[in-house]
Amino acid sequence: MRISGFNKSVIVALLVGAALTSCDMRKKFREEEQAKIEDFLAKNPNLAFQKKASGLYYLDVVVGSGPQAETGDSAFVFYNLKLLDGQLFETNIGSTDTVAFPVNLGKLAVKGFDEGVTYMREGGQSMLLVPSSLAFGEVGTVNQSISIGGYEPILFDIYLVRLKKNSAR
Repeated sequence: MRISGFNKSVIVALLVGAALTSCDMRKKFREEEQAKIEDFLAKNPNLAFQKKASGLYYLDVVVGSGPQAETGDSAFVFYNLKLLDGQLFETNIGSTDTVAFPVNLGKLAVKGFDEGVTYMREGGQSMLLVPSSLAFGEVGTVNQSISIGGYEPILFDIYLVRLKKNSAR
């Protein structure tokens, strides 16, 4: 099938229009997400998060007395994952099993969690406010009962129970 010059122009115009609309929608969603984050921070002035260069918001609740987590260490943690409205999405708190993973080697689905642990010391407790760009992105995720939409910031409470130094390098 041969496409005429006019039809090619129409197709190109439609594709360019769709791309521009898509970019406008992404910008709108990012702005709405930032407004949610700012609203959460305004409603919780007692939470003195530090905004990191990546966009991650980090807060030491309890500074641990053990070694600092470093890339390649194995971390053993308990955590809560919540939406900004406080709705619990997932947790291993209350179980006897910590989650173990190699620190900062990109093995976790949530990049902000991986990064956040690098600021912690063994025995510490931290909160992370994670923008979607460091979490579940434009798509989101679902568990058995709750979904996290695209462009949705999330909160973690993390307890760094133990580090095994240089074990994953």
